[in-house]
Amino acid sequence: MENFLEYVTNPDIRHWIVFVVVLSVLLFIDLFSHRDEKHETRKNAVWWSIIWIGVGLAFSLYVWWEHDGVKAQEYIAAYLIEKALSVDNLFVFLLIFGSLKIPKENQRRVLSWGIFGALVFRGLFIWLGVAALEQWAWVTYVLAGILAIGAIKAFFEDPNAEHEDSKLVAWLSGHIPITHKLHGHDFFAKEMGKWVATPLFIALISIELTDILFAIDSVPAALSVSHDPYLVYASNAFAILGLRSLYIAMSHILDDLEYLHYGLALVLLFAAVKIGFHDIFEISPTISIGAILLIIGGSVVASIKWPSEAALARRAARDAGEQ
Repeated sequence: MENFLEYVTNPDIRHWIVFVVVLSVLLFIDLFSHRDEKHETRKNAVWWSIIWIGVGLAFSLYVWWEHDGVKAQEYIAAYLIEKALSVDNLFVFLLIFGSLKIPKENQRRVLSWGIFGALVFRGLFIWLGVAALEQWAWVTYVLAGILAIGAIKAFFEDPNAEHEDSKLVAWLSGHIPITHKLHGHDFFAKEMGKWVATPLFIALISIELTDILFAIDSVPAALSVSHDPYLVYASNAFAILGLRSLYIAMSHILDDLEYLHYGLALVLLFAAVKIGFHDIFEISPTISIGAILLIIGGSVVASIKWPSEAALARRAARDAGEQ
């Protein structure tokens, strides 16, 4: 019994226990407490998104209390990076659901399971990343290269153009026995005596695979501000929480954020410089937080105040369709 109490009261173990308990409660609230689709309006989604962002930032107070101000700032910087990069996932969600013609009332279950998968895969990626950094110093420069490549890709990628992930949907549809007919919220159905996957299952697999691809950029970006697996995973987990509400809240304005991908590219480039040149100069967590807020905020403001003619045309067409 004494050994068990010593184990539980160990600061490193206690932090993980508190985090797992808090995360489990919040995950239950996020996925199961507000399940009434009739009341899942955009207004409610906006409020829930604000709440989840507030919860994610508030966790830094616990980090500050248990550790110190520097660790809290590292957490906030990693959280802001992950939250900003998670918006890029929303474009993919729109594309996948649009490609498979999945109505909004059927999207919730796919996103809920997608969150579970993301929490598992992000944890695996972070564990491997931290272990590699501790074992081999040169891995730092590999991660910097991955971030630099991701920055270049994000800079030249038009989120409103045809995306590679639609090819993924097409490939999965051609290699898995599927039905193009929805069967409620089921992932599998029996047709003509054979089990086939429904479009919801194809959407789920597509979202999980694309999240793994996004993790290749987002996990190294978080590791650029902290090598503490606890802080990196906590920032990832809290950034993922509420992603479904954020998707509902922002799905109608994502097309208007035409310069956001430039902001995301600059964030990845900033992370690449920070981790790649850490031996030459050190960028403090405070500067990281300010830089991320300035970059992402600037790209959003620019998208709203100085839209291109193409963005104005898309907005006019959308408004006309809603009338």
